[in-house]
Amino acid sequence: MNNNVTTIRQVYLDPPDTKRLNALCGAFHQNLKQIEQRLEVQIHHRGHHFHVHGSLAAVTHAERLLTTLYEETLTNADITSEMVHLMLQTSQAVVLEDVDSTQESTFPTLFTRKGSIRPRGENQARYVANILRHDISFGVGPAGTGKTYLAVAAAVDQLEKDAIRRILLVRPAVEAGEKLGFLPGDLSDKIDPYLRPLYDALYEMLGFERVTKLIERQVIEVAPLAYMRGRTLNNAFIILDEGQNTTREQMKMFLTRLGFGSRAVITGDITQVDLPRGQESGLAHCLRVLQDVEGIHITRFSSKDVVRHHLVQRIVEAYEAWDKTQPVVKHYD
Repeated sequence: MNNNVTTIRQVYLDPPDTKRLNALCGAFHQNLKQIEQRLEVQIHHRGHHFHVHGSLAAVTHAERLLTTLYEETLTNADITSEMVHLMLQTSQAVVLEDVDSTQESTFPTLFTRKGSIRPRGENQARYVANILRHDISFGVGPAGTGKTYLAVAAAVDQLEKDAIRRILLVRPAVEAGEKLGFLPGDLSDKIDPYLRPLYDALYEMLGFERVTKLIERQVIEVAPLAYMRGRTLNNAFIILDEGQNTTREQMKMFLTRLGFGSRAVITGDITQVDLPRGQESGLAHCLRVLQDVEGIHITRFSSKDVVRHHLVQRIVEAYEAWDKTQPVVKHYD
């Protein structure tokens, strides 16, 4: 099937309801304009009768999105720009690659104490599936693609199902333009800000009180990477976040901590390295070393997978475009 064929499709939203229609379209039709811009389609409507013009794949996506958003107006009278953005991210990859739309219903679901979490889009679904299937997996790509959040959700899901006994959340404590020595407090106080995104995800999924109790019982451990040296971790789910800020030696040390009944997830963005100039990222190095090793899976995210504010996606794309125009600088050991 040629997804580039230009087509026009009629969409009738039933039952007619003026308030729901206004909620769908948004103030000054901002929601429709957002869909047009993102999918490169043209949308015209008279009442509840819509005409969508564009490529076959994009029109198919827009039709489904309009129907889904209209159904949402039954319980939500305020369809925001953020909601439209997230719904676009949830299904765009599947539809634009001409995958059967029923595949989305088979996306893996992660269960936490505060509710279920489902991937948004095919790449996130592939990422979660590989985390649950492989003992070591990587999530590599720009900020806002859900790498860390989904990894933590998978860890919580496995803990709730008693598939593992412990969760270890690890980050390299690399100074990003600030000196740890000048921060107030003891070592724990200095390190905690670097681990805050991991805490936030845990609190959202399990609640503050339960997370606190699990940390006290050492069922959940949040620690800097240096604390992993010399340990063998059995029956644990280990997440190394910000992996781009490890050295070659640190990454090798971390990967060799894996014990029986354990799995590890390494996340990072190799375009945001805070290591001293000239020092190669351990993540970038190990991706080359391990790319053909059986049992290890690498999921690569791009700007199209960003699920934050729509401007984040444009910012990432602008930086990617800029980097492609710059000369390559080689660092020699």
